[in-house]
Amino acid sequence: MEITAVLGMMLLVAVIGAIGGVLAGLLGVGGGIVLVPAFFYAFQSLGYDGPMLMQMCLATSLATIIVTSLRSVQSHNKKGAVDWEILKSWGPGIAIGAVIGVLAASSLRSSALQALFGVLAMVIGLYLALSKSSWQLREDMPRGVLRAVLSPMVGFLSVLMGIGGGSFGVPLMTLFGRPIHRAVATAAGFGVIIAVPSVIGFLFVQIPAEMRPPFTIGAVNLPTFLVVIAMTLITTPYGAKLAHATNPGPLKRFFGVFLLLVAANMLRKAYWG
Repeated sequence: MEITAVLGMMLLVAVIGAIGGVLAGLLGVGGGIVLVPAFFYAFQSLGYDGPMLMQMCLATSLATIIVTSLRSVQSHNKKGAVDWEILKSWGPGIAIGAVIGVLAASSLRSSALQALFGVLAMVIGLYLALSKSSWQLREDMPRGVLRAVLSPMVGFLSVLMGIGGGSFGVPLMTLFGRPIHRAVATAAGFGVIIAVPSVIGFLFVQIPAEMRPPFTIGAVNLPTFLVVIAMTLITTPYGAKLAHATNPGPLKRFFGVFLLLVAANMLRKAYWG
């Protein structure tokens, strides 16, 4: 591969990481929902359009989430916003779901994962575009059988999309009576619980050398991971400051529409190439 192509990809990834960091801090949706399709187009443009392309995108995105979620939890915990009781009670189920998600993702073709990403991103986009802060199912978080079903589902679906806890965890907690700032803070903890076991699993996924970019371990591309981490660590605090200084409602709806377009394009590529 030409060095100019590698440098071009790294520049593109740096921009992607910066945007993902701002969105994560501003909207409470994990940057992974932007990173995965962006990685897909970046890797594809360099000729790595094999049957394991989406696995590399998911794994590399989840690797970045380990670092960003840990930093986010630390920051939110200083303000006392993390609900540790939810993390303790939901964590085991989420981790189990994440491991099952890796097993499922490693056995599927890239096109199937593209289609799944597209469908789930459509659901999240519609929620962001249409939801209202007044929406609430009840005042208490689910317990018992319902928690035993929902917690693995959060981990499983998040891994299949290469995202952390924000996109599913925040709506879940707000629908069950948790204030938005507490939901965002606690969902960052979901991200750690999802990303750590799933990345360990993805490190053992075997991808043929000709189908992966240089310096890829298992399904995780290290240069992309490092560049994105550097950019998101810089830009996420700016997104958080913007969230406190502006009304994020209209921006969330705009991002929901944008996500619907990204999802539609991912579905198009999954079915028609």
